[in-house]
Amino acid sequence: MARSFRRKSSSRAEAPAPSASDGAPSDDGTPPADGAEPATSRRRQHDGKDRDRGFGAWLKEIGTIVVIALVLSFLIKTFLFRAFFIPSGSMEETLEIDDRIFVNQLVPQPFDLQRGDIVVFRDTEGWLPERTGAPVGWFKEALIFVGLAPDESQQHLVKRVIGLPGDRVICCDAEGRLTVNGEPLEEPYLFPGANPSDLPFDVVVPEGKLWVMGDHRNASADSRANQTKPGLGFVDIDDVEGKAAVIAWPLNRLGFLATPTDVFDGVPDPEPASPSPAPTPTGP
Repeated sequence: MARSFRRKSSSRAEAPAPSASDGAPSDDGTPPADGAEPATSRRRQHDGKDRDRGFGAWLKEIGTIVVIALVLSFLIKTFLFRAFFIPSGSMEETLEIDDRIFVNQLVPQPFDLQRGDIVVFRDTEGWLPERTGAPVGWFKEALIFVGLAPDESQQHLVKRVIGLPGDRVICCDAEGRLTVNGEPLEEPYLFPGANPSDLPFDVVVPEGKLWVMGDHRNASADSRANQTKPGLGFVDIDDVEGKAAVIAWPLNRLGFLATPTDVFDGVPDPEPASPSPAPTPTGP
């Protein structure tokens, strides 16, 4: 008997040939159809966009860091520390010409001033001659404003506090020493060979004022030299920018500026001011 045979169909479907829309070239080397984009081209464009985004993100990060640094510098300069430049030798050898110092602006408030502190104060009494130097450029002014450059203007002075409100300061006793409230001072910070003062004086510091002197007494136009000015040589405490705390430059002079409290340890408190006598009544 004749048998009939039927061809079995394949259980696996053949994979379709890649079409032109897949972006692959045809077997004969013809380019893909219109509208199709090769995969390698898409990858290159994607990588280029990633690089652009990465560069933009880097610039944004750098800009953010610069802004934060400027804000922090401004806040530190405004509330904590400020840089100043020493232009003269009036505080030698404690401070030398061209020293850069940082001033603690938390003094005198909220911390009180002490005798012996080195302070920077605004020249509101006309102690300094009129400024004749070249104007400072806007860029340097900006750096000074945010605290990244020292203030080199002639608007501030730096001196040592000798007398606080109520103190009586006299020059000099029989041994040529300053006395504060009757207590003589041994001043180790004086410039070598300098006298405590060659100009005699006897003052009582008013309320809210200071009596200040330079360490190089022979080269310091301090309270003694300004007694003929309207402020009589006294410095208003409200004009004090702060207490000099650190020598920051040059590096070979880097260090803290300590207050010589031992010099003033024996100074008694000032005597209270005598009350004014009551006016004598007149008339019947």
